[in-house]
Amino acid sequence: MTEYSELHILPQINDPSDVKRLSVDELNELSDEIRRYIVSTVSKTGGHLASNLGVVEVTIALHRVFDFDVDRLVLDVGHQSYVHKLLTGRAADFTSLRQRGGLAGFPKTSESCYDAFNTGHSSTSASAAIGIMRADEIRGVNRKVVALIGDGALTGGMAYEALDDIGQQKLPLIIVLNDNTMSISDNVGGLSKHLAKMRSARGYQSFKRRFSNTLKRIPFIGKWLSDRFERLKNRIKYFILPNVLFEELGFAYFGPINGHDITALTQVFEHAKQMDRPVVIHTITVKGKGYAPAENDPEKFHGIGKFDEETGACSSSKGNSNVFSDELCRIAEENKNVVAITAAMAAGTGLDSFKEEYPERFFDVGIAEQHAATMAAGMAIAGLTPVFCVYSSFLQRAYDQLEHDICLQNLKVIIGVDRAGLVGNDGETHHGIYDISYLMSMPNMKILSPSSVQELCACLRWAVNENDSPCAIRYNRGILPERQMCGTEADVLSWECIKPFRSVCVVATGRMVAPAISVCEDLNVGLYNARSIRPLDEVTLDKLSHAHYVITVEDGIVNDGFGTQVAAYMSMKGCGTQVIPVGVPNRVVEQGTVSEQDAECGLSKEELKKTIMSCMGGIYA
Repeated sequence: MTEYSELHILPQINDPSDVKRLSVDELNELSDEIRRYIVSTVSKTGGHLASNLGVVEVTIALHRVFDFDVDRLVLDVGHQSYVHKLLTGRAADFTSLRQRGGLAGFPKTSESCYDAFNTGHSSTSASAAIGIMRADEIRGVNRKVVALIGDGALTGGMAYEALDDIGQQKLPLIIVLNDNTMSISDNVGGLSKHLAKMRSARGYQSFKRRFSNTLKRIPFIGKWLSDRFERLKNRIKYFILPNVLFEELGFAYFGPINGHDITALTQVFEHAKQMDRPVVIHTITVKGKGYAPAENDPEKFHGIGKFDEETGACSSSKGNSNVFSDELCRIAEENKNVVAITAAMAAGTGLDSFKEEYPERFFDVGIAEQHAATMAAGMAIAGLTPVFCVYSSFLQRAYDQLEHDICLQNLKVIIGVDRAGLVGNDGETHHGIYDISYLMSMPNMKILSPSSVQELCACLRWAVNENDSPCAIRYNRGILPERQMCGTEADVLSWECIKPFRSVCVVATGRMVAPAISVCEDLNVGLYNARSIRPLDEVTLDKLSHAHYVITVEDGIVNDGFGTQVAAYMSMKGCGTQVIPVGVPNRVVEQGTVSEQDAECGLSKEELKKTIMSCMGGIYA
């Protein structure tokens, strides 16, 4: 266990200017302290560990070279922001990481002036950085803008749209590519280091221009020689150097650079700082560096809950993602047309087991949700049954593809909407509270919201075997309760009557059914489980139209959500039933535990009971 008070160098860093005064030996000691402090803290709070351990020296070198009181640093995804937070005056508060009222697990402009842009999703940094640069140009602001992007984020198409724009316009953005894979480790050798050093030298760029201009001045054959030389240079470059795509897009490319060598990083950052054109600095880092369990299993320690600091051991319980994937494997054994798709989240969505059993029917497209959705549409129109498993907050990145490519064609694409509802400590960028609202607007889309493990499996089986249109099955982070399903697989579109009809009736969906059962147990109210959000169970709704109050409970935003649809139906019927929608208010819900967020949103048992009792009082007063 590493306490902040036990550290020597880090407590001396009150702001980034203090980093510039340290010697190389002190910087290396600081790197070690930062790693120990991050491991110790995250073992208690959970969070993104391996990615942060890999960018320690890169972040230190950036703060050593640039002045982020003026310059801007935009972090892609933001799950590598912990080191940046420690160097910008937040080290003493770091133990509050991801806790209610504490430091966010991602960059947050309201938390610090050094956080240039709020992020939580991938592949956005270059676009945001361009926006900042163009605003600076218009407003006459002179500063450097740096985007730190991970190699995984470059699987997202949005990043390439931005790179193409930058390269064409020659905007002097500095992109630091944090490459923590081992796929190009062979390139980190003497020749590559020599080329990187030569190409990053200030004199190289001016020499290249002068040499080309000299050739062009030779009478008659000058331009021909210059063109031949350029083509020869490019052929050699393509053969020797990695990632020449960046230079084709208009960037100066430096690297690969050892991302754990502060001196080398400082030198190349200093050179890039002097250039007036876009630059990519390719750094090679080790994900999880300095903590053996994270180095050995970086995927497990990418985002992790609490764990034992000494051993790296953590509790691993089966969640809804695993339940969904296991059932999908059983279905795939019966149905050879079933395929599974993920957008770089095989482990997160539980599909790693499907990948092992059916590798030829498993497709990981990288951080490319738009591509995944349209590819699924192509598979469906060609006769397969694609199941796309994706976090709710990431699915919203493919809104147009869902509507245009899947729903308008009424294609049988099944979407496992993982992490639906409030997600706890990851906070507002990761809440899955919008999917009900936006999926409701899409033609032909069915939305299922199971309340138990048994219903989750039944919903998936129905979607594959009986359904003939787009279908989203939403399930929360964690594990739904075990509860014997009422009815058969074919009954998933009908609502379950848990407590018979009364003047006050509660209609809950998904994970909210369990607390509703607990609250309503001793109350004289009706209770229904709405496992199908769309289509609505109109037979049950017609019965509920005779109630005085219908209270709907959902873990999505109230605006245009499930309750709103129920209210619209009752209004259309012209009955006097008053619908009270209970759900997440349409505002930012800060990080904290799910229990804390439920209480804030009126979804806790205590708050639900107050709402129900208030309606009952309105009748019996």
